[in-house]
Amino acid sequence: MSSRTIRKVVVLMGGPSAEREVSLSSGRDCATALRETGYDVAELDAGPDLAARLSEIKPDVVFNALHGRWGEDGCVQGLLEWMRIPYTHSGVLASAVAMDKERTKQIYREAGLPAAYSVLASKADVMAAHVIPAPYVVKPYNEGSSVGVYLVEEGAATPPLLSDDMPDTVMVETFAPGRELTTSVVGDRALVVTDILTDGWYDYDAKYVEGGSRHVVPADIPEDITALCLDYALRAHNALGCRGVSRTDFRWDESKGAAGLILLETNTQPGMTPTSLTPEQAQKSGMSMAELCKWMVEDASCDR
Repeated sequence: MSSRTIRKVVVLMGGPSAEREVSLSSGRDCATALRETGYDVAELDAGPDLAARLSEIKPDVVFNALHGRWGEDGCVQGLLEWMRIPYTHSGVLASAVAMDKERTKQIYREAGLPAAYSVLASKADVMAAHVIPAPYVVKPYNEGSSVGVYLVEEGAATPPLLSDDMPDTVMVETFAPGRELTTSVVGDRALVVTDILTDGWYDYDAKYVEGGSRHVVPADIPEDITALCLDYALRAHNALGCRGVSRTDFRWDESKGAAGLILLETNTQPGMTPTSLTPEQAQKSGMSMAELCKWMVEDASCDR
């Protein structure tokens, strides 16, 4: 960000993706936090008139609180680059690559980071027969927040019946057993590790419904696993070219020690709701929600 004074901030939220409601919640909380720090904040639900609305408001910075397709995959970042409005989070390329789960894994492997085996397959093929041996997970390769995730358990006699709103191409990934861990990166610093405890699958409700999951932060895990999570999260952030804030999710099979830790995905637009992980990790690291949002605004730029 240049040295000019930042007064007016637009918080982009909502939008047309499957994660619209989460984004609205994130946006409202971020807008409140930014007002606490003294910014003139406008909340903007991203629609087809987005460019015109931004031209009218003329913000100094756009705080991107969008989640999912169009807001997290490089599309809105490209618009903001074209309009030369400084914005938060990752740029066009990193956003597009990180949203594509299969390409993300290719970059993980090239960087020497462990990831589960996966393939892309047509929806029809996945419903016709087991594409890989069970247990495995079927998910869209370009959505987040556990939208459209199917777990096929070991011994399942038939392949999954996918809903009509699943895309024509899906990712089929070997199921990784173990604990659900996650680490946020702010700038060049990996914060802490959270152990996510649920009664079942860490699905959409577990992430965003009050009481859907319990977060142990910092995680009660061996020091070497904590160190690996912090190292892997920062390496993933850098390998993907992320900027600002990101969050990398892991599974850890503790029976295998360090060899049981694998990366699942990196989120370039982590949730910022009351139940979200990144604000909670920042708080544990000595940074309030208001301070985190202020840092993100000050870090904003074009050409990210």
